[in-house]
Amino acid sequence: AAGLTLGKLRVGKISLGITFVFFVGILAAHFGVTVDPKMNSFAQTIGLALFVYALGVEVGPSFFPSLKSQGIFYNSLGLLVIILGLALVLAMHFLLGISMPNLLGIMSGAVTNTPMLAAVQSTLQDALGAEGSRQVADLALGCALTYPLGVVGMILAIICLNFIDPHKNKEEGSTQAQRTTYITELELTNTKLFGKTILEVVHLEPKHFIISRIWRGEKLIVPTSETVLYEGDHLLVLIHPEDLEEFITFFGQRAESRDWNRPDIDWDAIDSQLISKRIIITNSRVNGAKLGALRLRNQYGINITRIDRAGIEILATPDLRLQLGDRLSVVGESQEVIKAAKFLGDSINMLDKPKLFSFFFGLAMGCILGSIPLAIPGLSMPIKLGLAGGPIIMGILMGAFGPSLRIATYMSNSATQLIKQLGIILYLAGLGLASGAHFFDMIIHGSGLLWILLGFLITFLPTMLVGILSLFGYRKTHAETVGMLCGVMANSMALDYAMSINDSRSSSVAYAIVYPVGMFVRIISAQILLSFFL
Repeated sequence: AAGLTLGKLRVGKISLGITFVFFVGILAAHFGVTVDPKMNSFAQTIGLALFVYALGVEVGPSFFPSLKSQGIFYNSLGLLVIILGLALVLAMHFLLGISMPNLLGIMSGAVTNTPMLAAVQSTLQDALGAEGSRQVADLALGCALTYPLGVVGMILAIICLNFIDPHKNKEEGSTQAQRTTYITELELTNTKLFGKTILEVVHLEPKHFIISRIWRGEKLIVPTSETVLYEGDHLLVLIHPEDLEEFITFFGQRAESRDWNRPDIDWDAIDSQLISKRIIITNSRVNGAKLGALRLRNQYGINITRIDRAGIEILATPDLRLQLGDRLSVVGESQEVIKAAKFLGDSINMLDKPKLFSFFFGLAMGCILGSIPLAIPGLSMPIKLGLAGGPIIMGILMGAFGPSLRIATYMSNSATQLIKQLGIILYLAGLGLASGAHFFDMIIHGSGLLWILLGFLITFLPTMLVGILSLFGYRKTHAETVGMLCGVMANSMALDYAMSINDSRSSSVAYAIVYPVGMFVRIISAQILLSFFL
């Protein structure tokens, strides 16, 4: 309770949040508070498993979509940050002689990634058993020492990158760069397409697109696959941003009457006789069904222009499998949209019912997966994914593919946050109590100050190098760059600061794209690296 209360404190725009639970546990242990070791171990185990599995289920729906389009670029830069960090750890090990377990503990705090710490602890315990209890405690000390500067160092990197940003005095990025789908208005002047139906036109172009509206003179049309195109039609087309020039050539010419990608467009006023509505998938019979198989356009005469899944905007393709909780942007006549909403569910109350069986089934499967030894060539002993790696992988798989198997994995945001918060509180409190007795001794008489410095270098150097590459080499905006960096560092506190100085949602988009992949790679790579030194 004391840790949660302190977590609400802010210094400027900076707060350590729930991590204060960890530090209160350390302080309590320093003053002699003890807990039965078996009970403490059980609390940490349960807390960790709940946290990482709920995290996996949460990011699962957006995990694989994030690997497409702009996601490939963002995640490539994120992986470069991770590789540079691991290279620094290896250099410190060979130059300074610090043990690899201690360095990985330092790194866990420096990159503000407690699931990574738990994965390394699990691997160390499996390898050394009871004899490694002190090393496991030192791991937690390393994390505790470097975590505060992990937050501050990331914010300092954001400030430095903003200072040297070559685009600082220019307009904040192009709209294309901030979106995974792009809306453009095109005039049909390509004579080869005159008189053809939309279905015929779709077969002529291998890349996917959606025609959501057609203006023919003063008349507005919601097209179907059988709608015939004529010379001079103005088409509102949804595409991937990088395909814009190709589609301008394909249809004829660009005819932008306004910026159709602005978030404040009043679609209802534009459409007049049409309405635009967001429909939430809550009908369990639709869960896992392919969008094309539902034939919504033919049955209701509506167009689905965009789909929002866990914060990631997805282009509505026929092969896309819908999931509970998906938010569909729909355009059509009022009565038909109402009928479609009734078919798809659109009842937020249905999502409030917990899916307990699928949650605990997936959690159990994740624990089993984490206990399976995996033989890797070059390692003297097999590794286990443990209670950090196994549940997060199973959570991602359940979140991504559960709907395809007709398994309802959706949890409301409040339920997900409750489970994650409960899990991480149990884990951090137990971890602090188990390792806090030697914390201040490490700072005063040990290598604590050196560890803090090394942690700062692990935080600051990779983020600055990759940030400079993104700004100057790839000409990305400051908002996109720091969002990506915060995502790979799993640093939501720094993201809050970044969004306060950038009036753009591209920071949160880049964060959401990189976060799941970065979390997964951090956990697995740390375990593999440690295994080479045991």
